[in-house]
Amino acid sequence: MRLRNLVRPVVALALIAGLSSGAISVAGAADAIFPPSSRFGFTPASDMALSKRFSGFERLEGGATLSIVELPSTAFVDLEKSFTDENLRTQGFVVATREAIKVAGDVDAVLFTGEQPAPEGAATPAIKKWLLLVGDTTVTGIIIAQTVPDAETPETMRNMLTSVKIRPELTLDEQVAALPFRIRESAGFRPVRVLAGNSVLMTQGPKDQMLNLEQPILVLAQAVQQPPQPEQRDAFARAALYSNQTMKDFAVERSQTYRQNGVDWHEIVARAVDGPSNTPVVVSQTIRFAPDGYLRALGVVRADQRSAMLSKFREVIDSVEVK
Repeated sequence: MRLRNLVRPVVALALIAGLSSGAISVAGAADAIFPPSSRFGFTPASDMALSKRFSGFERLEGGATLSIVELPSTAFVDLEKSFTDENLRTQGFVVATREAIKVAGDVDAVLFTGEQPAPEGAATPAIKKWLLLVGDTTVTGIIIAQTVPDAETPETMRNMLTSVKIRPELTLDEQVAALPFRIRESAGFRPVRVLAGNSVLMTQGPKDQMLNLEQPILVLAQAVQQPPQPEQRDAFARAALYSNQTMKDFAVERSQTYRQNGVDWHEIVARAVDGPSNTPVVVSQTIRFAPDGYLRALGVVRADQRSAMLSKFREVIDSVEVK
């Protein structure tokens, strides 16, 4: 798929991340604070701290956020062309100004300012918004900042955005160590990639790029947000499963809520078809609920390998400890 075909989903992802309303600060690069696993660090406003809900920062009293999306360095040129006023408007960002600037020494960047208008008929004010597109030679960054009136000043938000620093890429071990959870038992799986600082992709086998599901995959992700009520969890779990756009023709074999070691769980085992390869697969989704969030595990394996692998998925999931 060509990069320009990914532009619209990327814009949506970044702006949704900015609309969102395990964080250990890592100092360096002239006192910048880096979210776990992120290459982009900032000097935050005095009343903003690392977020536990997404990769970025949020105001302690609420009302202001800064979120980060990282992409390959090659994305910058296409994104700069595609971030037209009309394109951004379709994502809810009405651009007022755009400015080519230098950040982090001599790194090319484009700073957009504007607002997210209030819904028609709503009594809420427009949200002030900033988008910083950063084009380092090793990474592209999409940084979205926003504030409601009186939470932060435009000067404060601009200063925070333009304070951006870029550190060298972390090793995979360092990224795994920064996750908000620990995996005590790997059951033969190994990490391949860390995503957004709160998710890890794992596999069994020698390949890092898995075509046609040659190897089983297991994704663990923590979400820090209000979990659904007990009576809503089955519907919530099914919606999460069906949202996977790479699989089709789901047939649920088992869907159950249970309690284990004082914790509420929900588990689904389903048959499906992998869209790109048209391969029959078995999907195991387990969600562990907590008062302030949940941990979701999604395992996918070829149907002819299910008997040996479903227990392995569960072995890993049962060993996870939230930090």
